[in-house]
Amino acid sequence: MFLLGAGFLHAQQQPYYTQYIMNNFILNPALAGIENYWDLKASYRNQWVGLNGAPKTMYLTIHAPLGKIDYDKRTPTTVPDEEAKSLGAKQFSMEYTAPPAQHGVGFSILNDKTGPLSRIAAYGSYAYHVPVGTRTTLSFGASIGIQEVKVDVNEVDFGQTNPVDPAVLTSGYLNKIEPDMNAGLWLSNPSFFLGASAQQIIPVPINASNGAITSDSVTLLTGKLVPHMFFTAGYKILAGDDISVLPSVMLRYVQPLPIGVDINVKVQYQDLLWVGFSYRHQNGFAAMLGVNISSTFNLGYSYDYTTTELNTVSKGTHEIVLGFLWRKKNNNN
Repeated sequence: MFLLGAGFLHAQQQPYYTQYIMNNFILNPALAGIENYWDLKASYRNQWVGLNGAPKTMYLTIHAPLGKIDYDKRTPTTVPDEEAKSLGAKQFSMEYTAPPAQHGVGFSILNDKTGPLSRIAAYGSYAYHVPVGTRTTLSFGASIGIQEVKVDVNEVDFGQTNPVDPAVLTSGYLNKIEPDMNAGLWLSNPSFFLGASAQQIIPVPINASNGAITSDSVTLLTGKLVPHMFFTAGYKILAGDDISVLPSVMLRYVQPLPIGVDINVKVQYQDLLWVGFSYRHQNGFAAMLGVNISSTFNLGYSYDYTTTELNTVSKGTHEIVLGFLWRKKNNNN
């Protein structure tokens, strides 16, 4: 009962991501197809290593613009092609103009597991990008999918005195499959971004007993999947053509938890190598390192250190993000 109550009622139900700056699409569907290339990302996060039953998260995302693209599209996190690099970052930024209105689509699949609790979700996404002014684009996006929330009762210890829980009966799993929906807004140009998104918009009720218990005590095993709000902002500072600095901030809100704050700084050299630092308020710190190869492959790694009491049993958190970018060479392809 304690595990189910904590998981369903009082904790953030969506997973954390340290390197969301490499893939804002995982938090905001408005980024589907925002660049002029297909963007494929895969990630694995092993949280609180050394703690039995600690969270493990994997995801795969892909998104792309619809139609033929013969112009550049740029946000502060875009990986430029060789032609854009040849102009130099400052020159390209000065010459940049917002592209015409464009549609984008995407797909994502997520597997998140914490102890006996697991969640598998899949979504299809659509976004519409429209210029506002000469350099800035406003994007609207939504994703619709399904998710399965499951409890593996074989991993739950009911103790010596009561080894059989009536909610379990003879079933090895308690699971619930429900629809899900996310939505977001994104305002950006080559120098800045502002974003707002909501995940798990549909507040689905979850009865962990699957109807096996009908007394008043069932309320202790009942919760719901609540909406998660994310607000992000960042500004790219060019220190010449070789070095850029991208400070950013993210606010998270999940009722009834207090607002969570992440502060990040990413320093990049020649769109090739980058290092980063993150501070999560009242939670910990993270260091990040990444590389872009031939404007096609990118790899990022982060290590989180928690300042909470978990650091007495945890050896930190590891997260890897691998990306592949496929570009259309011209509008005839």
